[in-house]
Amino acid sequence: MKALIIVDVQNDFLPGGALAVDKGDQVIPPINQLQDKFELLVATQDWHPAEHKSFASQHEGRSVFEEINLNGLPQVLWPDHCVQETKGAAFSSDLDQKRIEAISRKGMEINIDSYSGFFDNGKKKATGLGAYLKGRGVTSVYVAGLAADYCVYFTALDALDLGFESSIITDATKAIDEKELVKKLQHFSSKGGKEITSHQIIAK
Repeated sequence: MKALIIVDVQNDFLPGGALAVDKGDQVIPPINQLQDKFELLVATQDWHPAEHKSFASQHEGRSVFEEINLNGLPQVLWPDHCVQETKGAAFSSDLDQKRIEAISRKGMEINIDSYSGFFDNGKKKATGLGAYLKGRGVTSVYVAGLAADYCVYFTALDALDLGFESSIITDATKAIDEKELVKKLQHFSSKGGKEITSHQIIAK
């Protein structure tokens, strides 16, 4: 059984949002078109408290996109984004959400970030998504959404570690840093991950 994991297609990551990914809205049409090819759809949602320590605003004298050490882990400082119960944290109204069976919220712990849909960045706490997928009999996951070099990549990589076959749908994701994405995709491939396009999935 295969599942589509739709990662963080939220207003703050789209054009005009607080942490907009360039052309991030272009991931939505292929994600919508692909849905009928999957038996199970799940989504992840960044869901931060307003005082989340990944926000540059919580560190006096620090700048957005600066990297610090946060409780022993490297942490990029982001603009405030995807704050719980705000419009920015909501899924895009253009995303077809009717068949999404489960939503895994992440980034809720104030002192640690969570790029992956499966774990926080320190692997201290699981979101429960892995157990849910295994409980549904899923063996293969396909990952799309935002951003390719952060939450999509780490979700797809953790899926491999959990024993799933894992593929990133390359035309249904956009990166913050394209150069960084190239390195991360090479690492993903070296671990057994696959890259695939929405056209290849539709043609199957």
